[in-house]
Amino acid sequence: MGLNGKERRVAVTGMGVVSCLGTGVEKFWAAIKAGENGIKPIEGFPLMDLYISIGGEVRDFDPRVHCITKPLLLADRYSQYAGAAALQAVQQSGLETPFKNGERAASIVGSGAGGLATLEKAYEDLFIHKKKATHPLTLLRTIGSSAAAHVSIDHGIRGPVFGTVSACSTAAHAIGLAFQMIRSGAVDIAVAGAGEAAITYGSMRAWQAMRVLSPDGCFPFAKRRNGTVLGEGAGILVLEDLEHARARGATILAELCGFGMTSDAADMVNPDIEGPTRAMQIALADARLSPGDIDYLNAHGTATTANDINETRAIRKVFGPHANRLSVSSTKSMHGHCLGAGGGVEAVVCVQAMREGFVPATIGFDEPGQGCDLDYTPNEGRKREIGYTMSNSFAFGGLNAVLVFGPAPN
Repeated sequence: MGLNGKERRVAVTGMGVVSCLGTGVEKFWAAIKAGENGIKPIEGFPLMDLYISIGGEVRDFDPRVHCITKPLLLADRYSQYAGAAALQAVQQSGLETPFKNGERAASIVGSGAGGLATLEKAYEDLFIHKKKATHPLTLLRTIGSSAAAHVSIDHGIRGPVFGTVSACSTAAHAIGLAFQMIRSGAVDIAVAGAGEAAITYGSMRAWQAMRVLSPDGCFPFAKRRNGTVLGEGAGILVLEDLEHARARGATILAELCGFGMTSDAADMVNPDIEGPTRAMQIALADARLSPGDIDYLNAHGTATTANDINETRAIRKVFGPHANRLSVSSTKSMHGHCLGAGGGVEAVVCVQAMREGFVPATIGFDEPGQGCDLDYTPNEGRKREIGYTMSNSFAFGGLNAVLVFGPAPN
Protein backbone atom coordinates (compact mmCIF):
# COMPACT_ATOMS: atom_id res chain seq x y z
CA MET A 1 0.00 0.00 0.00
CA GLY A 2 1.06 3.60 -0.58
CA LEU A 3 1.37 6.28 2.08
CA ASN A 4 -2.27 7.27 1.54
CA GLY A 5 -3.47 3.73 2.24
CA LYS A 6 -4.37 3.09 -1.38
CA GLU A 7 -3.02 0.23 -3.46
CA ARG A 8 0.09 1.32 -5.30
CA ARG A 9 0.03 1.65 -9.07
CA VAL A 10 3.01 0.60 -11.17
CA ALA A 11 4.49 2.75 -13.92
CA VAL A 12 6.80 1.75 -16.76
CA THR A 13 9.51 4.42 -16.89
CA GLY A 14 12.19 2.72 -18.98
CA MET A 15 12.59 0.02 -21.63
CA GLY A 16 15.50 -1.74 -23.30
CA VAL A 17 15.82 -4.30 -26.09
CA VAL A 18 18.52 -6.38 -27.72
CA SER A 19 17.23 -8.43 -30.67
CA CYS A 20 17.93 -9.60 -34.19
CA LEU A 21 15.97 -6.53 -35.35
CA GLY A 22 18.39 -4.20 -33.62
CA THR A 23 19.78 -3.05 -30.30
CA GLY A 24 17.80 -0.27 -28.64
CA VAL A 25 14.06 0.35 -28.58
CA GLU A 26 14.14 2.97 -31.34
CA LYS A 27 15.85 0.71 -33.86
CA PHE A 28 13.85 -2.35 -32.80
CA TRP A 29 10.49 -0.59 -33.00
CA ALA A 30 11.26 0.98 -36.37
CA ALA A 31 11.93 -2.52 -37.73
CA ILE A 32 8.73 -3.86 -36.17
CA LYS A 33 6.66 -1.07 -37.73
CA ALA A 34 8.27 -1.68 -41.10
CA GLY A 35 7.50 -5.41 -40.92
CA GLU A 36 11.16 -6.38 -41.25
CA ASN A 37 12.22 -10.00 -40.92
CA GLY A 38 15.23 -10.49 -38.65
CA ILE A 39 15.34 -14.25 -39.21
CA LYS A 40 18.31 -15.09 -41.42
CA PRO A 41 20.88 -17.85 -42.03
CA ILE A 42 22.94 -18.50 -38.89
CA GLU A 43 26.47 -17.10 -39.08
CA GLY A 44 27.70 -17.24 -35.47
CA PHE A 45 29.19 -20.75 -35.56
CA PRO A 46 29.87 -23.59 -38.04
CA LEU A 47 26.61 -25.34 -38.89
CA MET A 48 28.30 -28.69 -39.57
CA ASP A 49 25.51 -31.30 -39.76
CA LEU A 50 22.61 -29.05 -38.72
CA TYR A 51 19.67 -29.18 -41.10
CA ILE A 52 18.00 -26.21 -39.40
CA SER A 53 20.16 -23.28 -40.46
CA ILE A 54 18.10 -20.14 -39.70
CA GLY A 55 17.61 -18.11 -36.54
CA GLY A 56 17.04 -14.68 -35.07
CA GLU A 57 20.70 -13.97 -34.27
CA VAL A 58 21.75 -10.67 -32.70
CA ARG A 59 24.15 -9.18 -35.23
CA ASP A 60 24.85 -5.56 -34.25
CA PHE A 61 25.95 -6.09 -30.65
CA ASP A 62 29.36 -5.05 -29.34
CA PRO A 63 29.64 -5.54 -25.56
CA ARG A 64 32.41 -2.92 -25.42
CA VAL A 65 29.86 -0.38 -26.64
CA HIS A 66 26.69 -1.59 -24.96
CA CYS A 67 27.97 -2.76 -21.54
CA ILE A 68 29.34 -0.41 -18.87
CA THR A 69 31.29 -2.57 -16.41
CA LYS A 70 34.31 -4.84 -16.77
CA PRO A 71 32.61 -7.81 -15.04
CA LEU A 72 29.87 -7.73 -17.68
CA LEU A 73 32.44 -7.72 -20.47
CA LEU A 74 33.64 -11.06 -19.11
CA ALA A 75 30.13 -12.55 -18.85
CA ASP A 76 28.17 -14.93 -21.06
CA ARG A 77 26.25 -13.38 -23.96
CA TYR A 78 22.91 -13.86 -22.23
CA SER A 79 24.07 -11.67 -19.33
CA GLN A 80 25.57 -9.12 -21.71
CA TYR A 81 22.30 -8.83 -23.63
CA ALA A 82 20.35 -8.41 -20.39
CA GLY A 83 22.86 -5.92 -18.99
CA ALA A 84 22.79 -3.85 -22.16
CA ALA A 85 18.97 -3.79 -22.27
CA ALA A 86 18.87 -2.88 -18.57
CA LEU A 87 21.29 -0.01 -19.17
CA GLN A 88 19.05 1.34 -21.94
CA ALA A 89 16.00 1.07 -19.70
CA VAL A 90 17.64 2.76 -16.71
CA GLN A 91 19.00 5.57 -18.88
CA GLN A 92 15.54 6.17 -20.37
CA SER A 93 14.00 6.19 -16.89
CA GLY A 94 16.23 9.08 -15.84
CA LEU A 95 17.19 7.35 -12.59
CA GLU A 96 20.64 8.21 -11.27
CA THR A 97 23.02 5.30 -10.80
CA PRO A 98 24.00 3.88 -8.47
CA PHE A 99 20.40 4.14 -7.26
CA LYS A 100 20.14 6.56 -4.34
CA ASN A 101 18.13 4.08 -2.27
CA GLY A 102 19.35 0.75 -3.55
CA GLU A 103 17.73 -1.16 -0.69
CA ARG A 104 14.33 -0.17 -2.10
CA ALA A 105 15.12 -1.50 -5.58
CA ALA A 106 14.97 -4.98 -7.12
CA SER A 107 16.72 -6.71 -10.02
CA ILE A 108 14.62 -9.62 -11.25
CA VAL A 109 16.25 -10.73 -14.48
CA GLY A 110 15.94 -14.31 -15.64
CA SER A 111 16.91 -16.67 -18.43
CA GLY A 112 15.30 -19.82 -19.69
CA ALA A 113 18.62 -21.53 -20.42
CA GLY A 114 21.40 -19.48 -18.81
CA GLY A 115 24.92 -19.50 -20.21
CA LEU A 116 24.60 -22.20 -22.87
CA ALA A 117 27.46 -20.93 -25.02
CA THR A 118 29.78 -20.96 -22.00
CA LEU A 119 28.73 -24.48 -21.00
CA GLU A 120 29.10 -25.76 -24.55
CA LYS A 121 32.62 -24.29 -24.81
CA ALA A 122 33.57 -25.85 -21.48
CA TYR A 123 32.46 -29.32 -22.61
CA GLU A 124 34.25 -28.87 -25.92
CA ASP A 125 37.47 -28.00 -24.08
CA LEU A 126 37.16 -30.96 -21.72
CA PHE A 127 35.91 -33.73 -23.98
CA ILE A 128 37.18 -32.80 -27.45
CA HIS A 129 40.33 -30.78 -26.84
CA LYS A 130 41.14 -32.83 -23.69
CA LYS A 131 42.05 -29.77 -21.65
CA LYS A 132 42.72 -30.23 -17.95
CA ALA A 133 40.28 -27.49 -16.85
CA THR A 134 37.63 -25.10 -18.08
CA HIS A 135 37.87 -21.31 -18.13
CA PRO A 136 37.94 -20.06 -14.49
CA LEU A 137 34.77 -18.01 -15.03
CA THR A 138 32.76 -20.91 -16.45
CA LEU A 139 30.57 -21.33 -13.38
CA LEU A 140 29.79 -17.64 -12.97
CA ARG A 141 29.01 -17.25 -16.67
CA THR A 142 26.71 -20.26 -16.74
CA ILE A 143 24.37 -19.84 -13.78
CA GLY A 144 20.91 -18.43 -14.44
CA SER A 145 21.12 -15.68 -11.80
CA SER A 146 24.24 -14.07 -13.26
CA ALA A 147 22.33 -11.52 -15.35
CA ALA A 148 20.34 -10.34 -12.31
CA ALA A 149 23.56 -10.01 -10.33
CA HIS A 150 25.30 -8.04 -13.09
CA VAL A 151 22.36 -5.63 -13.33
CA SER A 152 22.49 -5.23 -9.56
CA ILE A 153 26.20 -4.42 -9.67
CA ASP A 154 25.82 -2.02 -12.61
CA HIS A 155 23.13 0.07 -10.91
CA GLY A 156 23.66 -0.33 -7.18
CA ILE A 157 20.54 -2.46 -6.56
CA ARG A 158 20.73 -3.88 -3.03
CA GLY A 159 17.18 -5.13 -2.48
CA PRO A 160 15.74 -8.39 -3.89
CA VAL A 161 18.02 -9.72 -6.65
CA PHE A 162 17.37 -13.06 -8.35
CA GLY A 163 16.59 -14.71 -11.66
CA THR A 164 13.38 -16.38 -12.78
CA VAL A 165 13.38 -19.51 -14.92
CA SER A 166 10.21 -20.78 -16.58
CA ALA A 167 11.24 -21.52 -20.15
CA CYS A 168 9.36 -19.21 -22.54
CA SER A 169 7.48 -17.44 -19.71
CA THR A 170 10.65 -16.38 -17.87
CA ALA A 171 10.62 -12.65 -18.66
CA ALA A 172 6.87 -12.31 -18.11
CA HIS A 173 7.20 -13.99 -14.72
CA ALA A 174 10.09 -11.67 -13.81
CA ILE A 175 8.11 -8.58 -14.79
CA GLY A 176 4.99 -9.85 -13.03
CA LEU A 177 6.83 -10.61 -9.78
CA ALA A 178 8.47 -7.18 -9.87
CA PHE A 179 5.04 -5.63 -10.42
CA GLN A 180 3.68 -7.44 -7.37
CA MET A 181 6.64 -6.37 -5.22
CA ILE A 182 6.15 -2.71 -6.08
CA ARG A 183 2.39 -2.84 -5.67
CA SER A 184 2.74 -4.47 -2.25
CA GLY A 185 5.22 -1.84 -1.07
CA ALA A 186 8.22 -4.20 -0.81
CA VAL A 187 10.26 -2.03 -3.20
CA ASP A 188 9.83 1.24 -5.09
CA ILE A 189 11.78 0.43 -8.27
CA ALA A 190 12.51 -2.78 -10.18
CA VAL A 191 14.55 -3.67 -13.23
CA ALA A 192 12.88 -6.75 -14.68
CA GLY A 193 12.90 -9.03 -17.71
CA ALA A 194 15.22 -11.65 -19.16
CA GLY A 195 18.12 -12.34 -21.48
CA GLU A 196 18.69 -15.35 -23.73
CA ALA A 197 21.53 -16.52 -25.97
CA ALA A 198 20.50 -20.04 -26.90
CA ILE A 199 21.49 -20.10 -30.57
CA THR A 200 24.44 -22.47 -30.29
CA TYR A 201 25.31 -25.70 -32.08
CA GLY A 202 24.39 -27.91 -29.13
CA SER A 203 21.16 -26.05 -28.45
CA MET A 204 20.13 -26.27 -32.09
CA ARG A 205 20.79 -30.03 -32.05
CA ALA A 206 18.54 -30.37 -28.99
CA TRP A 207 15.74 -28.34 -30.56
CA GLN A 208 16.08 -30.25 -33.83
CA ALA A 209 15.58 -33.49 -31.93
CA MET A 210 12.17 -32.26 -30.70
CA ARG A 211 11.05 -31.62 -34.30
CA VAL A 212 9.58 -28.21 -33.48
CA LEU A 213 11.87 -25.95 -35.55
CA SER A 214 11.05 -24.69 -39.01
CA PRO A 215 13.69 -24.78 -41.78
CA ASP A 216 11.82 -22.04 -43.65
CA GLY A 217 10.71 -19.29 -41.24
CA CYS A 218 8.32 -18.38 -38.44
CA PHE A 219 4.72 -18.10 -39.75
CA PRO A 220 2.37 -17.92 -36.75
CA PHE A 221 -1.28 -18.84 -37.29
CA ALA A 222 -0.71 -19.31 -41.03
CA LYS A 223 -1.67 -22.38 -43.02
CA ARG A 224 1.94 -22.90 -44.06
CA ARG A 225 3.40 -22.79 -40.54
CA ASN A 226 5.70 -25.72 -39.85
CA GLY A 227 7.49 -24.87 -36.62
CA THR A 228 9.09 -22.06 -34.70
CA VAL A 229 12.46 -20.32 -35.18
CA LEU A 230 14.88 -19.64 -32.33
CA GLY A 231 15.71 -16.04 -31.55
CA GLU A 232 17.91 -14.43 -28.92
CA GLY A 233 18.37 -11.13 -27.09
CA ALA A 234 16.83 -9.39 -24.08
CA GLY A 235 13.82 -7.34 -23.09
CA ILE A 236 13.97 -5.28 -19.87
CA LEU A 237 11.56 -2.85 -18.21
CA VAL A 238 12.12 -0.35 -15.41
CA LEU A 239 9.04 -0.49 -13.21
CA GLU A 240 8.35 2.10 -10.56
CA ASP A 241 5.76 3.05 -7.98
CA LEU A 242 3.63 5.63 -9.79
CA GLU A 243 3.87 8.24 -7.03
CA HIS A 244 7.62 7.71 -6.75
CA ALA A 245 7.95 8.31 -10.49
CA ARG A 246 5.76 11.41 -10.38
CA ALA A 247 7.66 12.85 -7.42
CA ARG A 248 10.92 12.84 -9.37
CA GLY A 249 9.33 14.14 -12.57
CA ALA A 250 9.84 10.97 -14.59
CA THR A 251 8.33 10.46 -18.02
CA ILE A 252 5.81 7.67 -17.62
CA LEU A 253 5.61 5.44 -20.68
CA ALA A 254 2.73 3.21 -19.60
CA GLU A 255 1.10 1.57 -16.61
CA LEU A 256 1.46 -2.12 -15.83
CA CYS A 257 -2.07 -2.92 -14.70
CA GLY A 258 -2.39 -6.66 -14.26
CA PHE A 259 -0.60 -9.99 -14.08
CA GLY A 260 -1.86 -13.57 -14.21
CA MET A 261 0.06 -16.83 -13.88
CA THR A 262 -1.11 -20.44 -13.97
CA SER A 263 0.10 -23.94 -14.73
CA ASP A 264 -1.64 -26.44 -16.99
CA ALA A 265 -0.44 -29.28 -14.72
CA ALA A 266 -1.07 -31.56 -17.68
CA ASP A 267 1.81 -32.17 -20.07
CA MET A 268 5.40 -31.02 -20.64
CA VAL A 269 4.93 -30.38 -24.37
CA ASN A 270 1.30 -30.48 -25.49
CA PRO A 271 -0.43 -27.16 -24.68
CA ASP A 272 -3.69 -26.93 -22.77
CA ILE A 273 -6.58 -24.49 -23.17
CA GLU A 274 -7.65 -24.12 -19.55
CA GLY A 275 -4.28 -22.94 -18.19
CA PRO A 276 -3.83 -20.07 -20.69
CA THR A 277 -7.51 -19.18 -20.37
CA ARG A 278 -7.26 -18.82 -16.59
CA ALA A 279 -4.01 -16.82 -16.84
CA MET A 280 -5.66 -14.28 -19.16
CA GLN A 281 -8.75 -14.11 -16.95
CA ILE A 282 -6.66 -13.60 -13.81
CA ALA A 283 -4.64 -10.83 -15.50
CA LEU A 284 -7.83 -9.04 -16.56
CA ALA A 285 -9.33 -9.36 -13.07
CA ASP A 286 -6.06 -8.14 -11.53
CA ALA A 287 -6.19 -5.09 -13.80
CA ARG A 288 -9.89 -4.59 -12.99
CA LEU A 289 -10.70 -4.67 -16.70
CA SER A 290 -13.26 -6.47 -18.82
CA PRO A 291 -12.32 -8.36 -22.00
CA GLY A 292 -13.76 -5.51 -24.10
CA ASP A 293 -11.15 -3.10 -22.71
CA ILE A 294 -8.27 -4.85 -24.50
CA ASP A 295 -7.59 -3.53 -28.00
CA TYR A 296 -4.33 -5.32 -28.88
CA LEU A 297 -3.06 -8.74 -27.85
CA ASN A 298 0.52 -9.78 -28.51
CA ALA A 299 0.06 -13.53 -28.82
CA HIS A 300 2.53 -16.18 -27.76
CA GLY A 301 2.11 -17.36 -31.36
CA THR A 302 5.05 -19.74 -31.83
CA ALA A 303 3.97 -21.07 -35.26
CA THR A 304 3.71 -24.65 -34.07
CA THR A 305 0.54 -26.44 -35.15
CA ALA A 306 -1.02 -27.24 -31.78
CA ASN A 307 0.14 -24.11 -29.96
CA ASP A 308 -1.47 -21.64 -32.35
CA ILE A 309 -4.81 -23.46 -32.45
CA ASN A 310 -4.96 -23.79 -28.67
CA GLU A 311 -4.06 -20.15 -28.07
CA THR A 312 -6.72 -19.07 -30.55
CA ARG A 313 -9.33 -21.19 -28.74
CA ALA A 314 -8.23 -19.80 -25.36
CA ILE A 315 -8.48 -16.22 -26.63
CA ARG A 316 -12.00 -16.89 -27.96
CA LYS A 317 -12.97 -18.43 -24.63
CA VAL A 318 -11.75 -15.39 -22.68
CA PHE A 319 -12.88 -12.60 -24.99
CA GLY A 320 -16.14 -14.01 -26.32
CA PRO A 321 -17.74 -11.77 -28.99
CA HIS A 322 -15.03 -9.13 -28.45
CA ALA A 323 -12.49 -11.56 -29.93
CA ASN A 324 -13.76 -10.55 -33.38
CA ARG A 325 -12.84 -6.90 -32.67
CA LEU A 326 -9.50 -7.67 -31.07
CA SER A 327 -6.27 -6.91 -32.92
CA VAL A 328 -3.86 -9.82 -32.49
CA SER A 329 -0.35 -10.40 -33.78
CA SER A 330 2.70 -12.52 -33.15
CA THR A 331 5.85 -10.45 -33.57
CA LYS A 332 7.84 -13.70 -33.31
CA SER A 333 7.29 -13.76 -37.07
CA MET A 334 9.90 -10.95 -37.19
CA HIS A 335 12.24 -11.48 -34.22
CA GLY A 336 11.91 -15.22 -33.74
CA HIS A 337 11.16 -17.04 -30.52
CA CYS A 338 13.48 -15.42 -27.97
CA LEU A 339 12.59 -18.14 -25.45
CA GLY A 340 13.00 -16.81 -21.90
CA ALA A 341 13.52 -13.25 -23.17
CA GLY A 342 10.40 -13.34 -25.37
CA GLY A 343 7.98 -11.89 -22.82
CA GLY A 344 10.32 -8.95 -22.18
CA VAL A 345 10.80 -8.15 -25.85
CA GLU A 346 7.05 -8.46 -26.46
CA ALA A 347 6.22 -6.29 -23.43
CA VAL A 348 8.16 -3.51 -25.15
CA VAL A 349 6.07 -4.13 -28.28
CA CYS A 350 2.86 -3.77 -26.25
CA VAL A 351 3.95 -0.47 -24.69
CA GLN A 352 5.11 0.97 -28.01
CA ALA A 353 1.93 -0.16 -29.79
CA MET A 354 -0.12 1.69 -27.18
CA ARG A 355 2.02 4.82 -27.25
CA GLU A 356 1.94 5.16 -31.04
CA GLY A 357 -1.49 3.70 -31.82
CA PHE A 358 0.00 1.08 -34.11
CA VAL A 359 -0.72 -2.65 -34.32
CA PRO A 360 2.32 -4.64 -35.49
CA ALA A 361 1.88 -7.26 -38.18
CA THR A 362 2.18 -11.00 -38.24
CA ILE A 363 4.41 -11.24 -41.30
CA GLY A 364 4.69 -14.20 -43.66
CA PHE A 365 0.96 -14.89 -43.37
CA ASP A 366 -0.39 -16.64 -46.46
CA GLU A 367 -3.83 -17.74 -45.33
CA PRO A 368 -5.28 -18.73 -41.95
CA GLY A 369 -4.45 -22.16 -40.64
CA GLN A 370 -7.25 -24.50 -39.69
CA GLY A 371 -8.77 -23.36 -36.39
CA CYS A 372 -7.03 -19.97 -36.58
CA ASP A 373 -9.86 -17.52 -37.09
CA LEU A 374 -8.88 -14.23 -35.38
CA ASP A 375 -7.63 -10.95 -36.85
CA TYR A 376 -3.89 -11.66 -36.73
CA THR A 377 -2.98 -8.39 -38.52
CA PRO A 378 -1.61 -10.25 -41.54
CA ASN A 379 1.57 -8.99 -43.24
CA GLU A 380 1.12 -5.24 -42.68
CA GLY A 381 0.74 -3.33 -39.43
CA ARG A 382 -2.02 -0.79 -39.11
CA LYS A 383 -2.93 2.29 -37.16
CA ARG A 384 -5.49 1.88 -34.42
CA GLU A 385 -6.30 3.75 -31.24
CA ILE A 386 -5.18 1.40 -28.49
CA GLY A 387 -6.30 1.68 -24.90
CA TYR A 388 -5.06 -1.50 -23.18
CA THR A 389 -2.79 -4.29 -24.37
CA MET A 390 -2.17 -7.87 -23.30
CA SER A 391 0.99 -9.95 -23.70
CA ASN A 392 0.80 -13.77 -23.57
CA SER A 393 3.69 -16.07 -22.65
CA PHE A 394 3.00 -19.81 -22.55
CA ALA A 395 5.92 -22.15 -21.87
CA PHE A 396 6.91 -25.80 -22.06
CA GLY A 397 5.66 -27.54 -18.95
CA GLY A 398 2.38 -25.64 -19.18
CA LEU A 399 3.71 -22.51 -17.44
CA ASN A 400 1.59 -19.49 -18.33
CA ALA A 401 2.18 -15.79 -17.62
CA VAL A 402 0.10 -12.88 -18.91
CA LEU A 403 0.73 -9.13 -18.57
CA VAL A 404 -1.77 -6.29 -19.11
CA PHE A 405 -0.55 -2.77 -19.89
CA GLY A 406 -2.48 0.48 -19.94
CA PRO A 407 -1.73 4.02 -21.12
CA ALA A 408 0.33 6.38 -19.00
CA PRO A 409 -1.94 7.89 -16.32
CA ASN A 410 -2.72 11.60 -16.66
